[in-house]
Amino acid sequence: MLLTYLEQNRLEAGCDEAGRGCLAGPVFAAAVILPEDFQHELLQDSKKMTEKERFLLRPIIEKSALAFAVAQINHEEIDKINILNASIEGMNLAIQNLKIKPDFLLIDGNRFKTNSGIPYQCIVKGDGKFASIAAASVLAKTYRDQYMESIHNQYPEYNWKQNKGYPTKNHRDMIVKFGISPYHRKTFKLLAEGNQDLLF
Repeated sequence: MLLTYLEQNRLEAGCDEAGRGCLAGPVFAAAVILPEDFQHELLQDSKKMTEKERFLLRPIIEKSALAFAVAQINHEEIDKINILNASIEGMNLAIQNLKIKPDFLLIDGNRFKTNSGIPYQCIVKGDGKFASIAAASVLAKTYRDQYMESIHNQYPEYNWKQNKGYPTKNHRDMIVKFGISPYHRKTFKLLAEGNQDLLF
């Protein structure tokens, strides 16, 4: 069972991102403040949930949360500042957009920095340990998936509706065949065999 807080009677926001490993599109981040008694049988690390379960849970999380926010950093900014910094910037944006200021941040992963002045703790695999991080993971993932589906029709050859921009064999094969789209991250290893130079 997921923990509902790190320290009792403290307003904690769980933070996570989605799309770090993708070849195209933005990285999305979310911050969620849940009530201390929030529990749901479906809630766990979003990577272990089905797409149907994530989209079923999203409105429940949004309705139950004391506050939540979702932010995105586009592919061009990712290429400028790198994916780690873009993920951190996305989480900070989400935190800034919360309607309630949390007392403490629970950050999924092992790297973070902030100018918010809010104390934080990084938790490796936190989305499998804390409900608020898992909830943030669900929001970031579902909003990002929806975004990739929305741009699928512009460039259907890459099959983003199915692969959501992740480096599947089919996605890479289509990059070889058609070249890159305006949404691809140019600083990423887009071809498995490393022939980046062929693309530009």
